[in-house]
Amino acid sequence: MNAAQFDINNLTRENVKSLKPYSSARDEYVSDGSEMIFLDANENPYENGVNRYPDPQQRTLKKVLADQKEVTVDNVLLGNGSDEVLDLIFRAFCEPKLDNIITLPPTYGMYKVLANINNIAEREVLLTKTFEPNVPEILDKVDEQTKIIFLCSPNNPTGNSFSEENVIQIIESFKGLVVIDEAYIDFSNHPSWILKLEEYPNLIVTQTLSKAYGMAGIRLGLCYASKEIIEILNKIKPPYNVNELTQQKALHRVLDVTAITSEVQHILDERKKIIASLKEVSFIQEIYHTDANFVLVKVDDANKRYEQLLQKGIVVRNRNTQPLCENTLRFTVGTSIENEKLMKVLKQL
Repeated sequence: MNAAQFDINNLTRENVKSLKPYSSARDEYVSDGSEMIFLDANENPYENGVNRYPDPQQRTLKKVLADQKEVTVDNVLLGNGSDEVLDLIFRAFCEPKLDNIITLPPTYGMYKVLANINNIAEREVLLTKTFEPNVPEILDKVDEQTKIIFLCSPNNPTGNSFSEENVIQIIESFKGLVVIDEAYIDFSNHPSWILKLEEYPNLIVTQTLSKAYGMAGIRLGLCYASKEIIEILNKIKPPYNVNELTQQKALHRVLDVTAITSEVQHILDERKKIIASLKEVSFIQEIYHTDANFVLVKVDDANKRYEQLLQKGIVVRNRNTQPLCENTLRFTVGTSIENEKLMKVLKQL
């Protein structure tokens, strides 16, 4: 889908088009760093580090992220976790009781939950046996009310990245929005789809600080898209959706590129060791390729092995109930000590 064929206004809900967003005190006056007396927002005047409202546009943090990703600040939206970002996308572009979205199970479960919350029909197209999008079937499910196709790549829970050929075919053939969830992109050697934003105006890429950046506790989700899409999402986001503590902590962390790079490399090294050790476990029947910080394996009896691991003090994820994931367990890569304990226990079972 190229720019000449795509008009975001054709997808935007009518009430959102006409919406006048709330204007907060910090929107109406943006500090230039000058020493000012702030008597505009009915705040407690006694300084404690968080007595003032946070920057509603997270300008300092966005500037750093935009520079790192080689996009403009106008291409960035930040949310209270990726879940808020995804919810905003639903609310901006999907009309309740009328529109539908397409998901590709097995995949991240919040797409379905958010569809249900927003009263949007969800159409499921199972991945192929090799965990790739079934492109002909996906496009066959599309109709005039299909607004969004969700692709999780690297995918959760399977761990694999989707082939570039399949993704491009979906983006170019679909008149709606394609959301690529890249929560695990930092563990993959595949380039981010952020590099394709200018080429594909119907593309939205979401990322997170919860995985590679080690900041799941602060809840910060990242969204990269065209300036036009970001403007629409900014109209409906809560005015102070990212709190001051989160902004400060995130800024400190994303600037520490050396530490993040080192931790990611350590996780990749440990992932390699885990995969090698898993090959020596008798009841593991298949180890699936992964581009994430976890490994999905097929075992003889997932429920039994899950309970045995719990009894040994190790919590893993049982994915047995997910489509195409019968008798599978998902192991997150931990510290060296944690991984060694996992391998020792698995070999003793």
